[in-house]
Amino acid sequence: MIGRLTLSDFRNHADALIMPDHSFIVLTGDNGAGKTNILEAVSMLAPGRGLRGAALRDMVRQDGAGGFGIAAEVDGVMLGTGVLASAPDRRQVRIGGVASSANALADHLSIVWLTPAMDRLFMDSPGGRRRFLDRLTLALHPAHAVHSARYEAAMRARNRLLNDLSAADPSWLSALETQMDEHGAALAAARADLVSRLQAALQGQPDQPFARPLLAIEEEASEEPLGLRLARERRRDAAAGRTLSGPHRQDLAVVHAAKAQAAALCSTGEQKALLLSILLAHAALVSAHRGQPPILLLDEVAAHLDPSRRAALFDRLREPGGQVWMTGTEGNLFNELGKSSRFCVTAGQVVRSAD
Repeated sequence: MIGRLTLSDFRNHADALIMPDHSFIVLTGDNGAGKTNILEAVSMLAPGRGLRGAALRDMVRQDGAGGFGIAAEVDGVMLGTGVLASAPDRRQVRIGGVASSANALADHLSIVWLTPAMDRLFMDSPGGRRRFLDRLTLALHPAHAVHSARYEAAMRARNRLLNDLSAADPSWLSALETQMDEHGAALAAARADLVSRLQAALQGQPDQPFARPLLAIEEEASEEPLGLRLARERRRDAAAGRTLSGPHRQDLAVVHAAKAQAAALCSTGEQKALLLSILLAHAALVSAHRGQPPILLLDEVAAHLDPSRRAALFDRLREPGGQVWMTGTEGNLFNELGKSSRFCVTAGQVVRSAD
């Protein structure tokens, strides 16, 4: 759990200090006050670009010094990340005071989030669902971030060479395709393991009050090793201007079990319920696997639930015993929550309020 969180020149927060003493942290305030910015800061304590997927320079506070810093104490270890004013696009990470890679953060924390922007996850492109799947996978397989980064780097290099296939060095292309094969196999295996475990965990869940999902990974079927397939498909990929085979083309398929209906065809409320079911099952799965539940970031999650479903959600969130950060415009949305650390956010200022 995060015992202490500090922000410096992050988004609209010139400086902020949050020291929670309960596993539930509730941030309330008007729209635009900076509640989601705090959740985004927490999400930056994991590999990747955070819950908004924003550019680093866009996280720097306007009229600030030109950089930003985020620091957190987690079980006695200090984690820090940010950018310098002299290099606003280069992320700095320190773990225990030592410069580290962003991917190394996954060894200390697993963080999963649900935001209003994800309400259309099942309607949008496969890329968004892959990012969601990878975030869930990372909590069980910390090396997933490294394999993903190396696969993407090899694919970008291959795509550049394919821009002029006649001049490309075949041996260099083969080396890149071998890397994609190796790291791609690790990516696909980790995703498949996560989906298999989640599916097993969800199998015994009731269909109410949250919809029970069925999960599967959709991909192009092939028995041929990826490296050989990529070598065979160079001309096709060169004509397309991109690589058309590999785990970067996988998609997460979700079906509403009780209705036998694809999630994309369900109502907005049903889609939200499906997402909640996945996250709750995932939290329990990670807690059992790592002996440490993930940190959950739930942005405006209570606003669109009726009182009975809110109470049911809070009960389910207590089961893994992990830290949960939630936002809302009204404090009374969390009346059924019980003990919690509450903070009021106003124009970038964070003030402790009555628990």
